[in-house]
Amino acid sequence: MRSNLIVVAALTLVLALKWVTKEGEGVVVSSDSRATVGPVSYEVRKVCPIFLAEGGVPLAVAGGAGDASLVKQGYRVCERILTEMAIKEWGRATPTFEQFEEAVRRIELALMDRISELRARGVEPDFSMVLASVDSKGRASIYVFNERGLAEPVHDNPGFAILGRGLFTGGALLLRLLGYAAEESYALDLGLLSTFIIDVVSEVDPSVGPFVGESWLMRVEEGRVFLGNLKPEALREYKERSWRRRELLKRLWRLLDVIGEERVEGSLRELEGSLERASTSES
Repeated sequence: MRSNLIVVAALTLVLALKWVTKEGEGVVVSSDSRATVGPVSYEVRKVCPIFLAEGGVPLAVAGGAGDASLVKQGYRVCERILTEMAIKEWGRATPTFEQFEEAVRRIELALMDRISELRARGVEPDFSMVLASVDSKGRASIYVFNERGLAEPVHDNPGFAILGRGLFTGGALLLRLLGYAAEESYALDLGLLSTFIIDVVSEVDPSVGPFVGESWLMRVEEGRVFLGNLKPEALREYKERSWRRRELLKRLWRLLDVIGEERVEGSLRELEGSLERASTSES
């Protein structure tokens, strides 16, 4: 017998961005803080860091959008499979790029089975999840699991993932408009970029909450894999700088209307030239 009404909590905006660093590639996974059930919204955590309990070895970081219950089940599947493989096959270490790829395939099969079971019971799930990791050689992996449980690698192309309704209400547009490209991300502050996108989308989409610091960075630091979250002082800085950049973008647009694109572009070229000269003299 099929269900006539299924009420679920919807998770609405998650960003996963590849970040090129001096020691290789890193991954930043960030989210808003709002879940909705009909007209009711509440705060919820949408990013799940995964560590090996014994020794706190970082394994991966996950983020999900859609049905909250199914997203949580997805996290548990990832934690179980990654932990088992770390203990039995990886020597209790962070997985290599190839080992993580094999883990994703096992997770994919488990999720496909669960989703097929739900559909057989008349439940049509709303689900997407991103799972990312960085190995000790500084090579990043980002996989997106769709509503069928199938995994797609996005670490090479396009180098990012956006999940949830926020994708359609400005997330992807802002990411492109603000010049994100994985191969050039070394010059960007991805923590600030994520804060800006989530806050701006939250102003036009009531199902998306403002950024409150749910952001995790996985990278290689001094030869070791590190997985850590955004500190409160960094959150305060990002929120202030995000607001200032919105105001500067408004002023820049008005300035373009008043004096025209050519003069503004000329001034920008002069500023960029002075930065290049300063960088050359320092080197």
